[in-house]
Amino acid sequence: MADVSIPRTPLKKIRLFDPSAFLAQAGLGRVIVALKKKQIIFSQGERAEAIFYVQHGKVRLSVISSAGKEATIALLGEGDFLGEECIANSQTIRMATAESITGGTVLKIERKEMVRALHEQHALSDIFVSYLLSRNLRVQEDLVDQLFNSSEKRLARTLLLLAQFGKEGPPETVIPRISQEVLAAMVGTTRARVNFFMNRFRKLGFIEYNGKLQIHRSLLSVILHD
Repeated sequence: MADVSIPRTPLKKIRLFDPSAFLAQAGLGRVIVALKKKQIIFSQGERAEAIFYVQHGKVRLSVISSAGKEATIALLGEGDFLGEECIANSQTIRMATAESITGGTVLKIERKEMVRALHEQHALSDIFVSYLLSRNLRVQEDLVDQLFNSSEKRLARTLLLLAQFGKEGPPETVIPRISQEVLAAMVGTTRARVNFFMNRFRKLGFIEYNGKLQIHRSLLSVILHD
């Protein structure tokens, strides 16, 4: 009996989902947006229809009260999400304004696309949930810092966070110059106090001014000293 060979249909290669590639590239429902310094990404009161992922640069989150008083609530950088409340809480209105304080790029992801990807791709949902938990912890730490630490320690902590001390990977010891008004709003003190402490940090060798602001690890001693 003659052998009958049955042609085999080549199996399609299964492409594994790569969350890093998803957050680095444009695609369905995803657009890379180049940012200029002081560019508004979204404004308080706008409809929340997308989430943003910071690829490069730094972004300031601020809120304005009904009395017109503005407060900076966070400075975010590479690897951080913006506007995540529209995913986590189905919040339809922006509760804060996001403004770039340096040039950079963000990945704009439509809400429906992000929800779909989170449901279907566990690797991405793990990253997103981990980020939400770390943000929640950061908010609690900020509250404790505000309630119990001096303005000098709060300023030192803010500068170290801007330089990403404590995050995975090497810290960014050189960070863009940020106005003392912004630092004062974050620390919860006056510009005059910020100016006083910044000069003190510089004289002690904790920071340097060379067009940009350089943060040294020795600034940690301000936080650790009682």
